[in-house]
Amino acid sequence: MAANPLRVAPGASDVEAIERPSSLDYYLVLPRHDDRDPATAVEGILVEEFTRQHDHSTTGLDNAGWTSESGWWSSASLSRAIRTDPEMLARVVPTSRREAESVYRTLGGGQLPDDTVLRTYFLDHQPIANAPPLRLGPEQPPAGFHERRVYRVLFAKELRAEQVTSFRVVWRTPAGGTSASAASGHLEKDGDQFTWDLRRVGHTLAWCLDVTVLLGTATTDAVGAVLSDLTAVLRQHGLIPVTTERFA
Repeated sequence: MAANPLRVAPGASDVEAIERPSSLDYYLVLPRHDDRDPATAVEGILVEEFTRQHDHSTTGLDNAGWTSESGWWSSASLSRAIRTDPEMLARVVPTSRREAESVYRTLGGGQLPDDTVLRTYFLDHQPIANAPPLRLGPEQPPAGFHERRVYRVLFAKELRAEQVTSFRVVWRTPAGGTSASAASGHLEKDGDQFTWDLRRVGHTLAWCLDVTVLLGTATTDAVGAVLSDLTAVLRQHGLIPVTTERFA
């Protein structure tokens, strides 16, 4: 079976089947470092969902958190903090819905509500500034394509060296590559082409994924699916998505 370049098994150097994530993003919230003890490994869970424009760029973020002491609540300031504050970054770990269900049950919450119910707990929306796409690179797509798009997905937190190596292996990054790109990949899907580069950025944002899209089909459905899959893979390796911007 051919390897899927969008899926990288966490901590592995080869491809493994990874369950398609929920449409919501789930996180485990750890106790403060001074409060941690072996009996309290996880304090609660956090559920998030980005709101997006029709071109898949980000316009905002909703969340709902839960702890056994406080029940369900919503806090835009928490979503900001887990992307900018080093202490909060250290306390939040991306996870799957399945693991969130297990933790919720273990902490006494019972059965975790489905995604539709969880969205009713989104009460404190965080807007994210969104501007018209900047025109970077050639305006005209190459022959055979009718549109060229460039996206940047920003992430907080760090990757270990062996994780970056696993991306290079499964994405078949050419030996040597470029000094500006830690890993890169390419996908052709039903007449559309996608290329991406994983890069370090700045001091407050650890990584970004630059994705160039060449559209050869009339529909743009594949754009959202590929961006979602790539973002999910990086979440599975511990990064926290911040925003998706469109540059072209």
